[in-house]
Amino acid sequence: MNKKFIALALVLGVAFAGLGIYVGNRQMTPKPPADKAVAQLMAQQFKDSEGKSQTLAQWQGKLLVVNFWATWCAPCVQEMPELSALQQEFKGKSVQILGPGIDSPANIAEFAKKYQISYPLFAAGMEGSELSRQLGNAGGGLPFTILISPDGRVLKSYLGRLKMEELRADITKFSLEK
Repeated sequence: MNKKFIALALVLGVAFAGLGIYVGNRQMTPKPPADKAVAQLMAQQFKDSEGKSQTLAQWQGKLLVVNFWATWCAPCVQEMPELSALQQEFKGKSVQILGPGIDSPANIAEFAKKYQISYPLFAAGMEGSELSRQLGNAGGGLPFTILISPDGRVLKSYLGRLKMEELRADITKFSLEK
């Protein structure tokens, strides 16, 4: 009887561990956004790194890579040179990377002066954090990146530091699907 009890305990332990992993992963996976969230994002006006007010709608009609980041977020800062290189790679194509920063205009401006980033950076502040949540970033983690189709649909979202080869492949795939 003791062996049966131990076997049953092991089976139940493994089953509950698997269930815990499954539930944990489901909670960390970004939820698909509502289309109205993309419309709201496009309607926003943010100050760019030079202090000029810009709307994201000026890039509508392109495949957009919207990367929510912050100056104090190490993985965000680490991936920015790669995103800059990616923007240069897709220059002249209908692909645009945008960087709304969850930070103050002063911090964004200082960061932009220090680093040569080839795509537009914006000071989105805490409003940017709320927008990222509406776009599927339930936990509010950074960096958070979304691919938006030229017609305004979210095609894919990424939570955490980007894997550039995966992003490059997705951009190529979705830009060919027009």
